[in-house]
Amino acid sequence: MSIPSRVKLVDVGPRDGLQNEKQAVPAAVKIELVHRLQAAGLKDIEVTSFVSPKWVPQMADNAEVMAGIQRQADVRYSVLTPNMQGYQAAAQSKPDEIVVFAAASEAFSQKNINCSIEESIQRFAPVVEAALAAGIYVRGAMSCVVGCPYEGEVPPASVERLAKLMKSIGVQHIGVADTIGVGTPRKVQAAMEATLKHYHLNDISGHFHDTYGQALANTLASLEMGVWQYDASVAGLGGCPYAKGATGNVATEDVVYMLHGMGIETGIDLQKLVAAGAFISDFLQRKSGSRVATAMLKA
Repeated sequence: MSIPSRVKLVDVGPRDGLQNEKQAVPAAVKIELVHRLQAAGLKDIEVTSFVSPKWVPQMADNAEVMAGIQRQADVRYSVLTPNMQGYQAAAQSKPDEIVVFAAASEAFSQKNINCSIEESIQRFAPVVEAALAAGIYVRGAMSCVVGCPYEGEVPPASVERLAKLMKSIGVQHIGVADTIGVGTPRKVQAAMEATLKHYHLNDISGHFHDTYGQALANTLASLEMGVWQYDASVAGLGGCPYAKGATGNVATEDVVYMLHGMGIETGIDLQKLVAAGAFISDFLQRKSGSRVATAMLKA
């Protein structure tokens, strides 16, 4: 399989990146971050999630953020929806895409959304049906595809099982997520291969956390399989509130730098992306999680 000549990146910073922040991030700051990301050339942005503020208080301003964005016709704005109630609220904000999520690990599913994998799929089935009927694209995320903080290593067979279940309820695109960042290239490739048994290559993306510094290596290993779509988070923001020890997503800046260095097109202006990362890092009063941004800002 030849390495793709162009890669699509979904920046999940505004949602996945900020959901676990202890300090409140005003809606105006989130809106400005989205504006800066689209100005940098991002065409796919995960904006917020319509979850109970009891569980994720940082996303309580979801409707305000969606209403405040100056939308561009060529940008896809997605939101996370955990259940039918969340979907109904999300639909009013007119997202281009919704994201449903399930774990390849039973223990993680129980800790994260308080139900089994099968129950989570049953919960998402009417959400997917409603979204498709409304003409809203449905993306799925499979978490803990190589490792779980409670079960340890997750076998490819578990990933294949979940991919099959996601496909059975109509999920159009599937993200293969190393939620706690323990994956290494061969393990990630095995998870991708398991997913490819049920999804076309064009309908798969990678989502890698950098807990053990393997995210770029795992991205490269996936590129070698022809995978051309990836999630990343500006300034390396993020973590998972239900995955102890999980650090941020791979920094969008670092992925873009690597891809551009390989001659792969992204449509993203790295300088503007670094500036967007500096904006949110300055607000949070901490150093960017992007090594590329740190080096470029020092230069």
